[in-house]
Formats: sequence, C-alpha cells, structure tokens
Amino acid sequence: MADIIIDTLIDTVKIVPFLFIAFLVMEYLEHKVKSKSEILKTKKIGPLVGSFLGIIPQCGFSVVATNLFASRVITIGTLIAVYLSTSDEMLPLLIAGGVKIQTIIIILLIKVTIAIIFGYIIDLLFFKKREIKNLAICHDDNCHCEESIIKSSLIHTIKISFFILITTFILNLIIDYSGGAILTKLLSKGHYFGPLLASLVGLIPNCCASVIITELYIKGMITTGMLIGGLLTGAGVGLLVLFKVNKDKKENILILLSLYIIGSLVGILIDLLKISI
Repeated sequence: MADIIIDTLIDTVKIVPFLFIAFLVMEYLEHKVKSKSEILKTKKIGPLVGSFLGIIPQCGFSVVATNLFASRVITIGTLIAVYLSTSDEMLPLLIAGGVKIQTIIIILLIKVTIAIIFGYIIDLLFFKKREIKNLAICHDDNCHCEESIIKSSLIHTIKISFFILITTFILNLIIDYSGGAILTKLLSKGHYFGPLLASLVGLIPNCCASVIITELYIKGMITTGMLIGGLLTGAGVGLLVLFKVNKDKKENILILLSLYIIGSLVGILIDLLKISI
C-alpha cells in the first residue's frame, strides 16, 4: 500500500507543473487576447507542432493539450495529434532496456508521422469554429480570477490535481493487486487480434499501460503492431483530464473512439505487412 501511495503521489506531482502552465496560458488568453477567434488559426500548424511536442517523455503535454482544447484554444486535430504521439514512459524504458537507438528513432518517427497525418485528416473532417464563450473557464468555475490570473490558475490546478490524485490512486490499486498481471498475460499471448487488445490497453489513463506494453516489446513477447497500436492510444492521464474538463461528453467519446480505431488499424496493418523493428 505504501508503494501505491508513493507512486500515486509521484505520478500526480509530475503533472502539476504542466497543469499550471496550461491554465496560466488559458487565463491569459481569456483576459488579454482581444481577438480570441484568431486563436483558431492553429488549425494550420497545430497538428504538426502537437505531434512533435507529444514525443517528449511523460504525458505532460497531453494534459496541457487537453486543457487548451477544452477551452477551444487548439483544434480537435491538434489534440488527437498530441495524443497519438504521446508515449508516456516508453522512451526512458526503451533506452534503459538497451534497445538500439535506430529502433527507437524508427518507433518515434512512425508515431509522429501517424499523428501528423491523422491530426490533419481529423481537422478536415471535424473542424468547426467554436463559440468564443467556450473559452471562459473562469466564469464556469467561479474562481474570481479578476483578482489575479496566477491565483486563479493555482485554483484550477489544485482542483484538477486532486481529481487526478484520487483517480490515479484507484487505478494503481486495481492494477497493482490484479490488473497488471492479467494485462501482461493477455498481451503476451500474441494472438491474431493482438493490436486490438494492445490499443485497448493503451487507453488506460495511467502510465502502467505504456510500461507493460514497452516491457513486453523489449522482452520480445509482443509484435511490432501491438507495440505501435498500444503506444498510439497511450495518452496517459490526458484522457482522464479530458473527461473531467471538457463538457461535451459526446465529443470526448468521439476522441476516445478515434484513438482506438487509429491505433488498432495501424497496428493490424503493421502486423499484416509483417513489419518488425
């Protein structure tokens, strides 16, 4: 139990700086930017920039992107691009596991390429201008942010951090006592529908998903398609924050399904082509 509590605290603390930065940017835009409709121009370069920012280890940028999307600062395509390129604990685990640098670069390039392509495709299909009033996070949370954007950003950060802390603790508890072993056993069987299962595991809003998938790959127990499929859907706690801060639940489900479909299809295609890295 002590280890679970410590892991939960560490996982939450790592996210706090990113949350604060995201809320600070949102507060600034809400109060300082005169023409908020200009923000939506990120459609042009958002998916490209988001794809490269997402590959930075940990899931901090997926959390930042989630908050910016909830306030309509970035497009849905940009958010999807960040989610697809995010791999949480993958990079440090691959390095620690002695995986060749060429292999690591190929994995990152595959994820970034997929993220860019589908980020722009999704924007073309689903992008539409949101009403500017959706940017008013202060009004919605009644945080009295007219006093100070720093103070209000801290209030927002504390609220979401507490939510992440409680939810992460519950997930860690479940995974530590039974879930982790079950997921490892299912994934290591390497059956034909492996990418479908790996992509589903990747959706778990916890770093355990990327850890299990990456470690099984290092041990040679899963296919390349399963690895890529699971890592494409592994947005970490970003998805957790999405369902907390974004009020459009149908949109949240659409994003979740899009991630799963993309991860599954790409994983299946890689295995069908017998690509191995």
